[in-house]
Amino acid sequence: MIVVDSGPLVAAAISTDINHQRCVDLFASLRLNGERLVVPPFVVTEVCYFLAREGGSKPEAAFVRSLAVGDFTIAPATAAGLERIADLIGQYADLPLGLVDASVVTLAEQLEVEEIATLDRRHFSVVRPQHVDAFALLP
Repeated sequence: MIVVDSGPLVAAAISTDINHQRCVDLFASLRLNGERLVVPPFVVTEVCYFLAREGGSKPEAAFVRSLAVGDFTIAPATAAGLERIADLIGQYADLPLGLVDASVVTLAEQLEVEEIATLDRRHFSVVRPQHVDAFALLP
């Protein structure tokens, strides 16, 4: 199981993105290996925003369809998860760590996942999760 941040999803959908091919390759490889790809609901919202802004309605609709067919699993937010998100936002205020990134960390902790698909090395290399020393960042 891999928790997925917004960056790779946007890059894979927008062919002009500098990280497009490596993110397309990443998702192809993960699917071939049968990895379950999980996203927090806040990532879904952010991805839709960026896809609509950068590419218009077609890539946004394609992403929503990929959710509908189960390419990615949306993990629901919980009250305990929201408390942890708030704690992380406060703890890493100097970064700053926002809602979306904190939700990725929280979901990985809840599911005890060590690997995160992200292009955001700045935040995810600094944050120290509760269940492992550090995350393995893909790609």
